[in-house]
Amino acid sequence: MNDLDRSAAFLRRLPPSCGPVRLVAVDGHAGSGKSTLAARLSAALDDAPVLHLDDLATHAELFEWTGRMLAEVIGPLSRGETALYRPYDWNLRAFGPPRELSPAPVVLVEGVGAGRRELRPFLARLLWMERGPEESWARGRHRDGPALSSFWDGWTVAETRHFAADPSRPFADTLVRERGEGYEWLPGPSVTAGPNQILTHRDGSPAAN
Repeated sequence: MNDLDRSAAFLRRLPPSCGPVRLVAVDGHAGSGKSTLAARLSAALDDAPVLHLDDLATHAELFEWTGRMLAEVIGPLSRGETALYRPYDWNLRAFGPPRELSPAPVVLVEGVGAGRRELRPFLARLLWMERGPEESWARGRHRDGPALSSFWDGWTVAETRHFAADPSRPFADTLVRERGEGYEWLPGPSVTAGPNQILTHRDGSPAAN
């Protein structure tokens, strides 16, 4: 059993946090590896649904999507209903057709700001990708190429302002670091290692205690 399998088993055992759903946020700087972690966790959780916050944000509202999140996603899931939201098309600059998000036992939310203060009361766990902003942004710029360099210029300013006003990392339950193979899971800054934490032992053997 690898670290992702152990972490998935740990997340399944958590009490529901949003109606019948265990809502798990994956936050961190843009380019830090959130989408990859969420995809791998989803696979380990038998294809658990993943909500990408890029689908809620827009060019005009990079971080002003809280109202849509609460109304279209949190509200229905908290009632055990299927959420229905319209993902934003970044090429067409318009919202697309409705998309369903089922109230599965575990639902992952990944994106910058997934651990913002308005959402934390509904989270079963907040995971933070432990990679600094400059390194993360450099990775993101390399991934997206020169065509999006002007967007990244504006994004880094907006992200810096967001986390200055509404930081997520201090409230993270778990810090996640990429390793050569798999991930290292460490207690978040606001908690103490104990029976309710995802941990990686110093000897390299992962454990979900």
